[in-house]
Amino acid sequence: MLTPKKYRSCSYRWIYVGILSLSTLIPVIFTEAAKPKRTVSPVETADEALWQMNYPKADSIYSSELRNNPCNTQLYWKLARLQISLGESIPPGNSEARMHHYRKAAEYARSCISLDSTNAKGHTWLAASLGMMADKIGMKEKLKRANEIKRELDIALRLNPNDETALSMLGSYYREASHIGWFKRMVGNAFIGEVPKGNYSLAEKSFRKAMSIDSRVIRNYHELALICIENGNKEEAIKLMTAALDKPILIESDKRRLEEMRGLLKQLSTTKE
Repeated sequence: MLTPKKYRSCSYRWIYVGILSLSTLIPVIFTEAAKPKRTVSPVETADEALWQMNYPKADSIYSSELRNNPCNTQLYWKLARLQISLGESIPPGNSEARMHHYRKAAEYARSCISLDSTNAKGHTWLAASLGMMADKIGMKEKLKRANEIKRELDIALRLNPNDETALSMLGSYYREASHIGWFKRMVGNAFIGEVPKGNYSLAEKSFRKAMSIDSRVIRNYHELALICIENGNKEEAIKLMTAALDKPILIESDKRRLEEMRGLLKQLSTTKE
């Protein structure tokens, strides 16, 4: 049993230990409080707005920053990316409004490249804008543009082999090129110019590499699933599209892709039964 004297001694000791413990924490507390909070740059705020699909806010900030920094190549390719996102957010039926944004995207991307030809993203988003504009032009112009798209993608991937956007687009390029039969290719080479070359194997390789770099991008699952369906590999297509349903919506066109995949999954499940 503790005597009053011993109890007081024990109490004082614990009080001393408590004060000592607190004193060791005080510098840490003040150090943490004194640490300056990281300031988020306007460009980072615009990037966040873009991924939240708040395109007007992103456009306002990027444009304001560009006026203050007209030689900043990063701003040009980010504005090209934004213009493509804006175009994709417009319903497909309103093609002229979409084309307006794709043309602006190409202008921004070309400005980026003119300032710095070694900027991989400038070449990537130029290829993207040209690809988006390719639907509403004649066959001869479309073939010319296809060659320009491939050239820009090759440059982008030479500068940055792990550019997931360029890899994804290269996959789409190879998939589209695989639809051109040997006769059309021969006639095209004779009368129009070089016809794009590609096959499903090259397309699949590009999409899978893009997915290994960023597994969130819905378009890669969708495009790869379409290749699997065209090759008769329905099981793999179902697996890819099912996985895509759990991915975050990053751009407006993801909503349309998810809707299409849900329809395809329903069709494939009915076929299996």
